Amino acid sequence: MMKINAAVVLTGAAVFAASAVAQHAGHQQSQNSQPYAELMARPIKALSSYQLADLKSGQGMGLSLPAELNGYPGPKHVLELAGQLGLDAAQREVAARLIASMQSEAVATGTTLIELERRLEALFADQSPKSTDVQNLTEQIGAAQSRLRSIHLEAHLRMRDALSPEQIRRYAILRGYVSNKP
Repeated sequence: MMKINAAVVLTGAAVFAASAVAQHAGHQQSQNSQPYAELMARPIKALSSYQLADLKSGQGMGLSLPAELNGYPGPKHVLELAGQLGLDAAQREVAARLIASMQSEAVATGTTLIELERRLEALFADQSPKSTDVQNLTEQIGAAQSRLRSIHLEAHLRMRDALSPEQIRRYAILRGYVSNKP
């Protein structure tokens, strides 16, 4: 059980750490002596306004890139390219259902994640963090982050199952992942 919790925490932490590093990199060069000062105004220090908005709206935030960039199309983009991919009515319905389901689950999980981060923030803001509370909350945060990523990746798995090999190939071309040249 401990190995699973550690893996969940590490996976989730890696996803959000990469996002935070990318957002912070541009600011770090110009403010080396005070790299975090501008973050003091955030209601939840660990989450940018962009991350909060994406979590609240169920956006993908790049969580499904391993699928997207390895031949597992995302339902949102498939539906956007429906005409060019030659989707039939059943395929359009599958994509629409996957989007609705993914959105609903991602918003619920994102809301949970925001609340957990808010609770962690409060522990430190109140100067009352206990090691056991921090460990418990970070494990819950890691589990929520992992679940959020899984929601997005699973939608890609299901979308691929609804497409023909030719549609998957065409999708990769239309998205610019592979060349159309023979």
